[in-house]
Order: sequence, then C-alpha cells, then structure tokens
Amino acid sequence: MRQLSKSLFISHGGGPLPLLGDSGHVEMVSCLQGIAATIPKPDALVVVSAHWEEKMPTITAGRFPALIYDYFGFPPESYEIRYPCAGDPSLATDIHRMLGDYGLAAQLDENRGFDHGVFVPLKIMYPDADIPCVQLSLVNTLDASLHIDIGTALQGLKKQNVLVIGSGFSFHNLKAFFVPESAESRQLNHSFEKWLYDVCAGDQYLEEERRDLLVDWEEAPGARFCHPREEHLLPLHVCYGLSQTPCTERFELTVMNRKSSMYLW
Repeated sequence: MRQLSKSLFISHGGGPLPLLGDSGHVEMVSCLQGIAATIPKPDALVVVSAHWEEKMPTITAGRFPALIYDYFGFPPESYEIRYPCAGDPSLATDIHRMLGDYGLAAQLDENRGFDHGVFVPLKIMYPDADIPCVQLSLVNTLDASLHIDIGTALQGLKKQNVLVIGSGFSFHNLKAFFVPESAESRQLNHSFEKWLYDVCAGDQYLEEERRDLLVDWEEAPGARFCHPREEHLLPLHVCYGLSQTPCTERFELTVMNRKSSMYLW
C-alpha cells in the first residue's frame, strides 16, 4: 500500500457545479475519486481553502461546523447540499500551537463553518463524511512566502495520519471561463501549467531554488492571466511548505474547458 500522502493540492472547480453533474467537471470528479481511492484513508483532514482569508492564520475549532453556501445564482438544490462531518477541536488546537511555535500568530474560531472549497471536494472524495476536518484560512496579505512558512510550521502533522488538502485552482481567471478560448489564452494557460509542473515535480532544483520560484510565481509565463488574484494558487504554497520535496504525482485534467492540474506529495 502506498504511504499516505500528507499534502494534496486540488483544483476544486466552480462553486457547487461538480456536485450538480456539470459536464465541465467530469474529469475533476473522476480525478478526486481516484485519488481518494488510491491513498490510505486519513484519520483527519486539514483543508486550506481559497475562499477564506483572515489577517492571521485562523483555524476552525467547532465540533460540528455548519456549511457556508458562499456562492450565488445556482439552482435551489445547491443550497440543500449536506456534508455533516465533524470538526476536530483537538487537532485545531495542535495546529494553533504549531503555528505559534514557529513564530506565526494564529487564532481559533469556534463559530465558522466550512465553505464550498471544503465541502464540495470532500463530498466527492469522502462521501460518507466520516473523517473529522478542520479548515485553515489564508492570510489576507496573500504573501507567497508566508504561505510556504505556514506549511512549514505544520510539518509536525507528518507524524500523524492527517491529510492536508490545499483547495484552490491551478487556473482561476473567472472572465476567461466564460468566453471562447483564443489561441493566446490557450498558450498562456498551457505555459503556466507547464511552469507549475516543472517547479512542483522537477528534481533538478534544490529546495531553496524551488521555494524561490514559488515565491516569485508572478514571473512565470502566463502567471497573471491564469491568476489575476492569487488566492486560488496559494493553497499550493501551503502544501509545498509542508512537504518541501518534488511532488510524487501530478494529475492533468480539463475543468470548464481550461487545462488544470492537481499535485500529490
């Protein structure tokens, strides 16, 4: 049996569409189901979602977090989705301590629920909702180096059977999703995906070099076309900070007619 992956960056798709049978998310759903079936089942989950930003790293600490339907204009059934997994206050406290020990001020939030960056992919991967979960926020400065540090601070989780999921999107230009693909936009999309793969998987880099490339991600070809705002990329930085090795596997897929990817460490 493969050793448990401690770090997984996913492209989580558009709002609740993956759960509604949308044709643009078929590959994404299949990919997530395949990953969950391949890796050993974790005892707990930590999800860093692109849809929660705070002034400092913040961790859900409630026992039974509610769901936050943080999307608009979808069919009524989108707001009736249920995913009744438990929280894990003890794990939340451990994460708070790890961040503090690393010198990062953090806070616990007993009231916040899980946004769709958490419950949509988890409902696909672990539909029984039988694995406790905590959510960890991004920091609203959106500083790439800081998010690698957050992952580094959590390396103590490697001693536990915990899967850390960075829930973002390797391509997140909302305007581009809703216009026909041009030759230029395709080239920019594919160029950034190639760069991201080279950086995450390439064994030619020292880890200091890999970190520097991820910190300076804006210099990559197509970077700002693919990420006008970087919140959907930064969960990957947390995953890398936890692992600090080349990824063990990359999953290439098309989501909503755009080339996307997921990375397993």
